[in-house]
Amino acid sequence: MAQSKDFYAVLGVSSGASQEEIKKAYRKLAKKYHPDANASDKKAAERFKEISEANNVLGDAKKRRQYDEMRRLGAFSGGFPGARRSGPPGSGGNSNVNYQEFDLGGLGGLGDLFSSMFGGGAPKQSTRPRGPEKGQSIETNLEIPFRVAARGGKVPIDLEMSEECGICHGNGAAPGAQIRVCSECNGRGVMSFGQGGFAVNRPCPVCLGRGQVPTDRCKTCSGTGEVRARRKVNINVPVGVDTGSKIRLKGQGGKGTANGPAGDLVITFSVKPDRFYTRDGLDVIATVPLNIAQATLGTKINVNTLDNKKVALRIPGGTPSGKRFRVRGQGIEKGALRGDLIIEVSIAVPEKLSEEQERMMKEFADAGGLKY
Repeated sequence: MAQSKDFYAVLGVSSGASQEEIKKAYRKLAKKYHPDANASDKKAAERFKEISEANNVLGDAKKRRQYDEMRRLGAFSGGFPGARRSGPPGSGGNSNVNYQEFDLGGLGGLGDLFSSMFGGGAPKQSTRPRGPEKGQSIETNLEIPFRVAARGGKVPIDLEMSEECGICHGNGAAPGAQIRVCSECNGRGVMSFGQGGFAVNRPCPVCLGRGQVPTDRCKTCSGTGEVRARRKVNINVPVGVDTGSKIRLKGQGGKGTANGPAGDLVITFSVKPDRFYTRDGLDVIATVPLNIAQATLGTKINVNTLDNKKVALRIPGGTPSGKRFRVRGQGIEKGALRGDLIIEVSIAVPEKLSEEQERMMKEFADAGGLKY
C-alpha cells in the first residue's frame, strides 16, 4: 500500500500524545506557517494545509481513534485485513483498491474516514454540493481582575477569527463574475492522485474544494472566500469564577458558511492577583497591618468589603500577629452559598526609631523585666 502522511509526524508529536499536547503543537505550527504571516511563501501555505489536515483528524477524539485503529491494522504500512481488491486475482500490489468496498464490520465507521483520506476508487464526474458548515470555534484565555472574578461583571475582549468574506459572500468571486464548474476536478472539489496501486483524494488546488471557480476572483479575499477579522466581544463574567474556570458562548465564534451556524467561543479565565485580597475557596482574606501600639492596646479599624462597603471592626488589646477575625457573608457567592471576609492582623515592626522612641521602648522593655 502506498505510504500516507503520518499525521503525528506532521504535527511533531508522538502517537501517545495527549489531546492537549496535540492542540498545543497545532497552534504553534499554525501560527508559524499561517498564510497571513507567509504571504510570499507558497511552501508555507502547503505546510499549513498539511498541519490543518492532521489536526482535523488528530484533534477530534473520535476521528483519532479511527485513525489509530487503521494504523494498528497496518493501513499505512502495506496491508489491510479484509480488503477486497478490484483487480484480478493474483494481480498483487499494483491493482487498484476501492476503499468503499472495505469490509470493516464492527470498527465504528472506519470506512468513512478511510475513504475521505484515500479516496473512494474511480473519480466521479459529479459530487454532492457542499452544504452549510459551522463557523470556526475559538478558544482563548481571558485575564480578569480579582474583584470582577469574585463579583462578576463585563469584560471586553478582542478576537481574531476567520469569517466569510463580505464582498463575495464566501464564493470567492469578484462582483459581476460568473461561477462555472471547475474544469480541473469536473466539479468534484477533489483531485485523485495515483500513488502505487491507490487513488488518493486531495482538495482541488484550483477551486479550493468548492467544485466551482469564478471567472474573476474576489480581490478582497484572493478567491478564498474567507478573511481574517477582528471583533470585540463583551464577556459576561459569572460570579465566583476562578483561574481555570471555563465558559462556552454558543454562536459567538466565526461565522458559518453557506448559511451554516456560527462557531462557539470558549473562554478560560485567569484571575489577576489583588494587592489586598486573596482567596480561599469562597472565603476572601484581607491582611490588615497594625503597629505595636495598636496591637498591644487595642484599636478600631475600618475594612472595605468586595462591594466597597466599610466594615468597622474592634481589635482587642494584646492581639498577636496572624490573628483572624471573621465577617460573615462578605465573601464570594456561588449559588446558594456565600463565603466570609476574613481579616488577618499583621503586626508591622518599625525599621528605624528616633532617639526618643528608642528610649521609651527600652523603658517599656525594662518595665516588663526584659533587658537589652
